[in-house]
Amino acid sequence: MSRTAVPTWEYTVVEPPRGPTMEEAVDPTEELNELGADGWELVSTIEYTGGGTKYLVFKRPGSVTDE
Repeated sequence: MSRTAVPTWEYTVVEPPRGPTMEEAVDPTEELNELGADGWELVSTIEYTGGGTKYLVFKRPGSVTDE
């Protein structure tokens, strides 16, 4: 039986930064650029009921395993 390399993914979840009133979002460009430089890619958002982004979900390639 031959083995096939199976890619795996590593995930991280980030809470978007908020301003002092907790209502306005702070510009996340710097943090997003740092995540991108580390190989993270934004794949999804998790929303509050009623609107607004609660979490940002990122993934990047993990180690390859043999199956």
